[in-house]
Amino acid sequence: MLELSHGTTSVCSAKVRIGLSEKGLEWHSHQINLTKGEQHRPEYLRLNPKGVVPTLVDGGLVVVESSVILEYIDDLGTGPRLIPKNPQDSARARMWLARCIDVHAAINTMTFSTVGRSRIRAAKTPEEAEAAILRMPNPAARAKRRDLFNLGLESPHVDAAFFILRSLFHDMQTILDRGPWLLGTRYSLADVALVSYVDRLDRLGFSGLWDRHTPQVGRWLTASRARQSYKKGILDYAGDVETDKMRTAGAPFWPDVQYRWGKVLNL
Repeated sequence: MLELSHGTTSVCSAKVRIGLSEKGLEWHSHQINLTKGEQHRPEYLRLNPKGVVPTLVDGGLVVVESSVILEYIDDLGTGPRLIPKNPQDSARARMWLARCIDVHAAINTMTFSTVGRSRIRAAKTPEEAEAAILRMPNPAARAKRRDLFNLGLESPHVDAAFFILRSLFHDMQTILDRGPWLLGTRYSLADVALVSYVDRLDRLGFSGLWDRHTPQVGRWLTASRARQSYKKGILDYAGDVETDKMRTAGAPFWPDVQYRWGKVLNL
């Protein structure tokens, strides 16, 4: 039995759960409470020294990094192949997968500089917030988190996120003009890998980032949400109530996000 340590609202956890559903694989759940910092507990760090989710365990094998996990589970079970055998389509799928490193950083930035920062400031003293940052094992991640906590949307990390997202939406629009999915007519690992990130932005109330100039992104998101794997991978863990809470929390930030999006990218 596959064992997955994951966070309920973690975008990386969500994309692995979607992949498991698409492959029809059974798995045992170990939920990690990220708000309480359970990902930094010694017993979890022995599995995943970076202190992040998800982590997949298959017998004696521990697999970390969500994109690697997706490729691993694609070789398991009898479900449809998510990475096509055709060498060209396989390369295209993996190029989308490789972009997830930068896309994840951008989504992390947009989430924490707005709703995440606001929630922490409301619940913790500055000293408690700094103590939580110091528990992060990666010094680069600590520095980024501290900068976002101090500066919010004024952080240069936000400008970097906008650069990544603009390129992503432009390329998605170009491809999706030709077919329903990122590899054309076939739903693939490329779609699995990216849907949770775009879904997070929509849940924050930031769909205006693509609605006007790259509307195919919204169409693709709607089609992705119609799949059973979206329900099993995302809705079963963060349903309508959680969505409403996040959109309510994100709404006050949209005017500033919209202004900076247009200013930085000259839209």
